[in-house]
Amino acid sequence: MPHDGNVDAIDARILLELAEHPRATTLALADRVGISRNTAQSRLARLERHGALESFEHRISPAALGYPLTAFITAQVTQRLLDEVAAALADVPEVLQVQGISGPVDLMIEVVAADADDLYRIAGRILAIPGVERTNTALVMRQLVDYRITPLLRRTLQ
Repeated sequence: MPHDGNVDAIDARILLELAEHPRATTLALADRVGISRNTAQSRLARLERHGALESFEHRISPAALGYPLTAFITAQVTQRLLDEVAAALADVPEVLQVQGISGPVDLMIEVVAADADDLYRIAGRILAIPGVERTNTALVMRQLVDYRITPLLRRTLQ
């Protein structure tokens, strides 16, 4: 969610606490932020409704599930089949997320795999989707900066 003024300083403090203590109860969040439980609960509900508070699934390590390899597959697609391609990609369990991007390719697909042979199979499955014209696969060699949101939350508090 782009910063458009919908997340105020109190919301940012709640989200920062939640990012640092994801298992915190509403009461614990309220105490840490210095607001009532009811206020915390209503703000959390509003943040969820407006899309500021998303799933915490990204905290689950694919490697812990037997998928130590991560790769990005770029794809060129037939534009009129974009919705069908997206639906087919959503049916591939190893696809973590798909972004529509600008430039010479249309999609950035993040996938995980058990090993090189598994990655080859997944890339082939993606290439076989009707509407996918061309793909290119780049293996992630090392994660240099993990997903993070706390620097943006701290900036909101300044």
